[in-house]
Amino acid sequence: MTVLAGIGFSAPWLLLGLLVLPILWLILRAVPPAPIRRRFPGVALLLGLKDDESVSDRTPWWLLLLRMLAVAAIIIGLAGPVLNPNRTETGSGPLLIALDASWAGATLWSDKIDLIDAQLTEAARAGRPVAILRLTNPEEVNFQSADTWRNRLAGLNPAPWSPSEAQITSVIASLPDPAQGFDTHWLSDSLDYPGRARLTEAFSERGALRVYQTGNSVMGLAPVTFEDSAIQLTARRSQPGPEREITILAEGRDPAGTARTLSQATATFADGDTTATAELILPSELRARITRFEIRGQRAAGAVTLTDDGLRRREVALIAGRDDREGLQLLSPLHYLEQALIPTADLLDGALMDVLPANPDVIVLADVATLAPGEQTALTEWVEEGGLLLRFAGTRLAASDISRNEEDTLMPVRLRAGGRSVGGAMSWGEPKSLDAFPPESPFYGLHVPEDVTVSAQVMAQPDPTLADRVIARLTDGTPLVTRKMIGQGQVVLFHVTANAEWSSLPLSGLFVEMLERLAVSSTAKTPEAADLEGTVWTPLQIMDGFGALSDASTMPGVDGPALVASPTGPDLRPGLYRNGDRRLARNVLTGDSELTPATWPADVPVEGLAVQEEQPLGGALLSLAILLLAADIVASLALSGRLALSRAGAAALAGLLLFQPGDLHAQTTEDPDTFAIEATSELVLAHVLTGNEQLDEVAQAGLRGLADTLYFRTSVEPSVPMGIDLETDELAFFPLLYWPITPDQPIPSQEAYAKLNTYLRSGGMILFDTRDADTARFGTSSPNGRKLQELAAPLDIPPLEPLPADHVLTRTFYLLQDFPGRHTSRDVWVEAAPPDAEQIEGMPFRNLNDGVTPVVIGGNDWAAAWAVDSQGRALLPVGRGFSGERQRELAYRFGVNLVMHVLTGNYKSDQVHVPALLDRLGQ
Repeated sequence: MTVLAGIGFSAPWLLLGLLVLPILWLILRAVPPAPIRRRFPGVALLLGLKDDESVSDRTPWWLLLLRMLAVAAIIIGLAGPVLNPNRTETGSGPLLIALDASWAGATLWSDKIDLIDAQLTEAARAGRPVAILRLTNPEEVNFQSADTWRNRLAGLNPAPWSPSEAQITSVIASLPDPAQGFDTHWLSDSLDYPGRARLTEAFSERGALRVYQTGNSVMGLAPVTFEDSAIQLTARRSQPGPEREITILAEGRDPAGTARTLSQATATFADGDTTATAELILPSELRARITRFEIRGQRAAGAVTLTDDGLRRREVALIAGRDDREGLQLLSPLHYLEQALIPTADLLDGALMDVLPANPDVIVLADVATLAPGEQTALTEWVEEGGLLLRFAGTRLAASDISRNEEDTLMPVRLRAGGRSVGGAMSWGEPKSLDAFPPESPFYGLHVPEDVTVSAQVMAQPDPTLADRVIARLTDGTPLVTRKMIGQGQVVLFHVTANAEWSSLPLSGLFVEMLERLAVSSTAKTPEAADLEGTVWTPLQIMDGFGALSDASTMPGVDGPALVASPTGPDLRPGLYRNGDRRLARNVLTGDSELTPATWPADVPVEGLAVQEEQPLGGALLSLAILLLAADIVASLALSGRLALSRAGAAALAGLLLFQPGDLHAQTTEDPDTFAIEATSELVLAHVLTGNEQLDEVAQAGLRGLADTLYFRTSVEPSVPMGIDLETDELAFFPLLYWPITPDQPIPSQEAYAKLNTYLRSGGMILFDTRDADTARFGTSSPNGRKLQELAAPLDIPPLEPLPADHVLTRTFYLLQDFPGRHTSRDVWVEAAPPDAEQIEGMPFRNLNDGVTPVVIGGNDWAAAWAVDSQGRALLPVGRGFSGERQRELAYRFGVNLVMHVLTGNYKSDQVHVPALLDRLGQ
């Protein structure tokens, strides 16, 4: 692109046409050859007469100037002028756009995409082939046209890890030979990582290297710890700077199951420091509900830390079959259990029937043999619902008849009478030690100390199921710990006492580790790799680069040592992992992670991410040329005296020139009757005009696409959608208003709010679309969300709830579980069901009221997914490939369900009353 006087030209050679203007001026001003003069005798009679009107023999200078300006506007307009052109040196040859594409750049990811789009535009003008390379997910460098890559920008997303040295090595190996050469634009995330210097050298060898990165400091959140009854929060930043205060949010689910911010803490970076800490003291019940911490305003995986069992203290009820022996604590059946659990669990005291209503996580029965029938039934139900019953043997259990002839429900195996001990019946010659734990045991990988011995135990009766239930045994093969699953819970029996009477196991650290493996206790620190030896962890949820969680049930398991010791990457994604009843969070940052800023060689230019928005001027100049030529016609007619004859044609031309085809306002006339007829002659969908011309055009195109879908798939035949001005237009004509939210749209007047409240109370529906589901959840965490809160404050909106699975909107026409638009968040809010709404047996709906939810709120940008052009083709991309088209189809289905729900109400849910009505009518 050539830049002249601050304006760029995509076709500068056309400006040579301006050289013709002086010649054209001379031609237009030229006087025709003088005619031969012959005297006519009769002319003498006209001597002395004067003509009141005369016509010049030359074109007036001002008319010539008007024509010159019109021709100049055409020439300059065709030359492709651009205001604020990109002044970066375009260069020639192939261009490689490299991105770190890590979590550190997620917060400003939209700025990076805008910059890439601008560079693709420049490359397309220069005819340069382009390749885009993500260092966190490298692929073969493939140079293609800029337009091909522009269509793939929507699929570029940051990864929740930094480039590894192995990935950098593979990138360098895949680069073309230096002899081929190419320029590189590197969009850095401002953090250093292993191998970056080698890659910088490789890029520089192959051509010019230019780096783009922000000057802002990258922020991250280390895993939380629990010390001295307080949650310890640690935030880090990559660059020292002035004092700065940040807010750390604790997010989880409230008792109703709704995701919300449960608490927050403030951390302050001191001047020049890169670390900030904060403490958060919460009740154990509230602390157990927290699922993640995140830094407010930082939309990146590194600014999020997930919680696991390390933060949640389990509630354990301890019940012994006998009391302490005369206050001798070391002989108490529960002493060693209490010492092992007090640091990591909340202990409950009381009788069995008193603690069961508290629904503890674990109930420990130490030498409890016989249970009353009521206790047996209640405890069985508790275990079946997911409880862990941990039993220890003792003299009472060994002397009882429990689980002798028939296996007791709350015992994992049948037991022999009397037990076994050193020097007694069925005696050992000497105490026995523990055997290594088998691979299928939850204790597999734990080190067995040589000084742990067993001198007495209760014996298990041989049984076909015994081998499958043994999870720890002695060196002679006799079972030491057995386990049985009951419903969703389990019963575990230690065949020794909980104190040191029968074994030295309670005196060892192995005892605490075994309790942790059984999820009886939790630890506030991250386990070491050796602690997880032999375990396999299944991913439950994984994080993307923006810190959002998604289901990971189809991903393979991860070895325990690798989960805590290996760096994150494509094979180990940050997220939440499970092993049995234990949960472990693998976060982007670890406790010793440091954020080191990237530094660049002096010969590598570094620029910011700001992009000057180019403004094409060609269309405006061509429109100006048309207006100037129209003025020339009018002036020429006036000079020739023919203006009166052409007034009708001039008026028609002026009307044609002034007509704006992009005007989305349906009320083309000031006559309200005409507007009412147009809005009510057929069903019309409407959208609220926001003042943002581009957004209003997308909303108009989106409703047009939805109307076409309704026309072809249902009996509803909508007319052309209309744009509505809340200040001047009547709303009662429209069953549905689509209202896209922008941060800068004006607040309606009091009169407009009065009309809106009347509209909502009379059965109308408004679909609020914040369009920010790709950057924030529903709420006030984004500018659009805060604007929605401001706009909706004066409206008479009932209590809302997330769209329940049995809402009529999920099956009005199509059966739906998700409600995507251009984005895929499931956070859609509707009017909350009344408190007395009940599920009808055998019916898919609750007994809801007969009204239609007056508002639907979401952020999935539905209009963009519905939008079509005048030919019925999709206007904006959604996703990639087949999955993107499937997402667009689901968006159309949601729109169909929405309109059908507005028109039919809860018609389908009312069908639950049909049997009762028919029975009353005797049918």
